[in-house]
Amino acid sequence: MTREVPERTPFATIDDMPPPMQAMIFDALERMAADPQMRRVRAAAQRALDPRPGQRLLDAGCGVGEVARDLAAAVAPGGQVVGVDASAAAIAVATGRAGDARVTYAVGDLLSLDFEDQTFDGVRAERVLQHMGEPDAGVAELVRVTRAGGRVCLVDTDWLSLASDGLPDDLVSRMWQGAMVARQHQPTMGRTLRRRLVRAGLVDVVCEPVPLWFTDPDDASTVIPLFNRSIPREAGFIPEELWDPWWAAVDRAADAGELLAVVTIWVAAGVRP
Repeated sequence: MTREVPERTPFATIDDMPPPMQAMIFDALERMAADPQMRRVRAAAQRALDPRPGQRLLDAGCGVGEVARDLAAAVAPGGQVVGVDASAAAIAVATGRAGDARVTYAVGDLLSLDFEDQTFDGVRAERVLQHMGEPDAGVAELVRVTRAGGRVCLVDTDWLSLASDGLPDDLVSRMWQGAMVARQHQPTMGRTLRRRLVRAGLVDVVCEPVPLWFTDPDDASTVIPLFNRSIPREAGFIPEELWDPWWAAVDRAADAGELLAVVTIWVAAGVRP
């Protein structure tokens, strides 16, 4: 069966959304940054990127800039962090919250970065490639702007690892296919990161799976959109015919203390020779 791939995922259309929807997405990104499980993912990515004082780093797909701000401390003194995102609205928020001269932000296209070859000592991209129709071209561009000896770190979700307990199997299967997998260009991106770095010519490539697990739907909502009640029904993220059965099943499982949701995010990194 051929999977129908969307032309553009929701994160590629943020600037086309009304301000309340943008605010909801930016709030979700900041809640995610504070989530203990996502902090484990980002700690693994920090180890893989291995930032050092005095380095110049790029955070490609920086969103509202929370990681770029954290990286600024790691490159002090004398370093600089540049955050790039396709969304002008996200960059406006990030710029307003920068508060550190070592961090700058710019609107940019991951497929055509406005930097010279070998500009950065380290480059990272988190949960960006899954939204791209040409992810290998994006990886090649990240490698292009990384200096020889510099590191490229990729972080992405493997949505096909998504699993649950306490919910009806048939309902879960329909939701996974109808709402999650169908809305991603690359639903298995996480597991492919190592291969993509190897094919891009990087050496000393390492990878690490970071499993995330949730027993509360509100906690799960920070990472797994299927549990996010703030996404309006009319947005169509959850198929209309599944809306009521889904939330009824989630509430039953949560009330019984039986809910479990699990997903794996992968971290991979390599060195440009």
